[in-house]
Amino acid sequence: MQEHRFSFDVDATREEVWAVFHGPRPRVIEHGDVRIEILHPGDDRGEGLVRHCHFRVPRYLLSGGTARSWEWLTELEPPHSWRYDAVGKPLWSRATGVTELEDLGDGRTRVHFAETYHVFNPIMRALLERRVHAFISRDNDTLMKAGVEAGLRARRKHAS
Repeated sequence: MQEHRFSFDVDATREEVWAVFHGPRPRVIEHGDVRIEILHPGDDRGEGLVRHCHFRVPRYLLSGGTARSWEWLTELEPPHSWRYDAVGKPLWSRATGVTELEDLGDGRTRVHFAETYHVFNPIMRALLERRVHAFISRDNDTLMKAGVEAGLRARRKHAS
């Protein structure tokens, strides 16, 4: 099993950051090479949200350089944290991620993200799990921070 953790700070309250992730959103979100389709919005808080994600993986997996995952959100504690569980392919795998929003005061928030990744097939796990997860996780911190900051700008522009 692989693990990946990172944190970053943004100039926004925890509630503003929460709204970027869990407020009104389009059914399809595209950010760089990542495409997220919302298949089910979940309840009024977002609990049970189901999404289908497309993202880059190494070409040697013979999937055209694209992977897919089906993810569902649980354990939402607005505006503090949430969890997702996912099943992905082409390496049939399971991932679990937890995002926590830490109030730093003065209108700033630290976003903490942790993910585990586990390939089901023991042979593929031994041969590819570490390399593929490193590839998938390589830019997560910069992509997530850029996505949050873009979401904050859009929400603030829409509000004014």
